Amino acid sequence: MRTTRRSLQVMVAVTAAATALAACSSGGGAQDEGNGGAAEGEEFTIAMITHEAPGDTFWDKIRNGAEAAAANHNITLNYSQDPDAGNQATLIQNQVSSEVDGLAVTMPNPDAIGPAAQAAVEAGIPTVAFNAGGDAYLDYGLLMYFGSNEDLAGQAVGTKISQENPGKTVCVIQEQGQVQLETRCAGVAKTSPGTEVLYVNGRDLPSVQQTIGAKLQQDPSVANVVALGADIALAAQQSIADAGSQAQVATFDLNADVAQQISDGGIAFSVDQQPYVQGYMAVTSLWLNLTNGNDIGGGGPVLTGPSIVDSSNIDAIQPYTENNTR
Repeated sequence: MRTTRRSLQVMVAVTAAATALAACSSGGGAQDEGNGGAAEGEEFTIAMITHEAPGDTFWDKIRNGAEAAAANHNITLNYSQDPDAGNQATLIQNQVSSEVDGLAVTMPNPDAIGPAAQAAVEAGIPTVAFNAGGDAYLDYGLLMYFGSNEDLAGQAVGTKISQENPGKTVCVIQEQGQVQLETRCAGVAKTSPGTEVLYVNGRDLPSVQQTIGAKLQQDPSVANVVALGADIALAAQQSIADAGSQAQVATFDLNADVAQQISDGGIAFSVDQQPYVQGYMAVTSLWLNLTNGNDIGGGGPVLTGPSIVDSSNIDAIQPYTENNTR
C-alpha cells in the first residue's frame, strides 16, 4: 500500500473548481491568467490515460480541459492514449509502477481496462473514470465518474428524430465493442423503433464514407443517419450527397465543423457531452481529493450531458467550438 496521502492546508472548496473552470484559458490552460491562479503548496503528478484514436479531434477538448486544471492546481499531467484496450491497460500499469499521485482513465472496455484501474486503487492511488465506463467504474473501486448517461442520450436522439423526421434510422458505430458507443445506439433504438446498427472502421474515414454510402444505396428508405462522433457525421454527409439520399444526419459530439453545419442546416443536431468539462473535472476532482479528501458526487456519476445543440441554440454555442472548449 502506498503511504497515507500528504495533506495540504488550503482554503478552497468545490466552489473553487467552478471559479477555476470559468477562468481557464481557451488555449488549453497552459497559461495562468491570474484569477484562477495555481494553488500554492505541494505539486502532484496525475496521469490521464484515454482510448484516443489517432487523428480524432474530440480528444483535443478533453486534453485542453485537463491541462487547464493542471495549470491551475500545480499539477504535472502525464497524458497518454491508445485505442487498443490491452495497450491502454498496460499504460495504466506503467503509471501505477511510477507511483503517480492520481489517475484518471476512460474505460471503453471495462473487462480489459478495469482490473488495471483496480490495481491502482489497491496501490492507494486515487482513481477516477470519465467519458466511458459509467456503468462499470464502481465495480473496480473507482472514486468518481464524469461523463454523459449514454443510454439517456441515445433515447433523447431517438425521441427527437422520431418527432422531427420519422422513418428508418441507421446508427453508425465506429469502434465495435466499445461500451459507450453500443449503449448510445441501443438507447436510440428504444425510442426510434427499427433502428439498425451499422459498423464502420472509424480509423479510416474514406472507408466510413463508402460503407455508409453503400448502405444508403442499398436501402433508399433510410431517413436518418445517426453518427457517434463529429468526424463520422461529416463523412456521413458526403455519403448522403454521393448516394443522392434524402436522409438527414444527427450526431453525438461537437466540433467547429459540425457546429457550422448545424448553423447552415446541413446537420440536424448534435448531442454534446461537454468533453472539456470531463477533462477539467477529472483532474480537479483528483486534486481536491489529494489535498483535503473531497469527494465530488458522493460516489455517483457526475453528468456532463447530454446537451442538445441545434438551430435553436447554435449561435450561442458556436464561438466556443472554435477554441476547443465546447
